[in-house]
Order: sequence, then structure tokens, then C-alpha cells
Amino acid sequence: MGNLFVKKPKVTDVDRAILSLKTQRRKLAQHQQQLEKVIDAEKQAARDLIREKKKDRALLALKKKKTQEELLQKVDAWLINVEQQLADIELASKQKAVFESLKAGNNAIKAIQSEISLDDVQKLMDDTVEAKAYQDEINAVLGERLSAEDEEEVLAEFENLETEIMLQALPEVPTQEETPVAEQLVQEPVEAPLEKGSRYKAAIEEEEITEDDVSEDLKLPDVPTRTPGRQKVMEEPLPA
Repeated sequence: MGNLFVKKPKVTDVDRAILSLKTQRRKLAQHQQQLEKVIDAEKQAARDLIREKKKDRALLALKKKKTQEELLQKVDAWLINVEQQLADIELASKQKAVFESLKAGNNAIKAIQSEISLDDVQKLMDDTVEAKAYQDEINAVLGERLSAEDEEEVLAEFENLETEIMLQALPEVPTQEETPVAEQLVQEPVEAPLEKGSRYKAAIEEEEITEDDVSEDLKLPDVPTRTPGRQKVMEEPLPA
């Protein structure tokens, strides 16, 4: 019976802070994924604007992408900080560190929530009055945020994208040189009629000579089958 009246452990401020940190960790991870999608969308928007010869808007998209990438790096650092605090926390001895992490996490969520709207990316592509006002406002804000080094990096990325798009638009180069049709036609050599005396030579070269060919082409005289006898020489009498 006594067990029924056991008091539940009191939830301390540290416990609530730890729970809040875990909630922040989950939200930051979700916003991190969404921010990565927005960065990809900004880059694609820059590509499309370059193809449409709208340099100012393309540069604006790349500037937004630059600030979002810097924010993404901060989010990564915040997540690491939260993970570390959750791993090392020990009751009230870590209470101050927990609340500092909690405050940093809240600031991170507020910062990232303003940068994860895909609708804002579409405003860069539109030509409406509202979109133009948005573009001017963002351009002014980014002009204050970005350093001269950031501006150079944005311009370099713009030039790289522009070159990449130009190369993609070029026609494909044939891998093999095409041979003219006239050169593809192979003419068979025409053999001149062989003279009677040359048939023997041609037959020898082709190793197809026969005995009939030899007798017909050369027409040699018949060879006697026996040796003729010697003829006696009549000596004339010497004069006296």
C-alpha cells in the first residue's frame, strides 16, 4: 500500500532544459535539411536566370545562397554544441551551460526559419512589382551582410556557372571524322588482257601453271627421242 503513495520525482529546471535541448536538436536537424534544399533551389534559379541573360537577379540568387551556406555552417556548429551538452550534462552542476546552449539553440531556430522558404526563391524568378520590391530589399540587406571577399566569391561562382551553361549549349563534336562518300567507294582494279607470252609468267606467280599451258604458250620444237648418228666427213684427195 505504501508504494501507491510514492511521490514522483520532481521535474527540475535542468530536466526541462534538457528536454528543450532535445526538442531543439530535432528542429535544427529538420531545418538543416530544408535549408539544404533551399540552397540547391537558389543555385538552380541562378542557372535559369543566367540562361535568360538576367545577370543582376542571378547574382542576387548566388548572394542569398552564400549567406545560406554560412548559416548552414553555423547550424552544424549549434547541433554539435547541443549534442555535446546532452552528452556531458550532470544535474545542476551543468545548469548554466545547459541554459546557454538553450539560448543559442533558440537563436539558431529563429535565424534558420527566415531562410528556408522556397517561395522566396520563386520571387527571384518573377517579374511582378511585388517580386521586384522583394529583390531590391534582399539586395540591400545582403549588401550589408556580405564582405568584399564574399562578393568576389559570388562573382566567381557566377562566371563558373555562366561558362558551364555556355559549354552545355555548344553542339556535340563528332568523335570520328566522317569520310566523304566518294572516298568510301573502292574501285576494283581492271586487269588488262594478258598477252599470249605472259600467261606463263602469270601462271607461275599464281602457282596454277599446268603442262598444257606450257606447251601451248611456249610452242617449243619437239625434242628428238634419240641422238642422231655421226655423219662421216668425206675427205677430198690432196692435189699431187
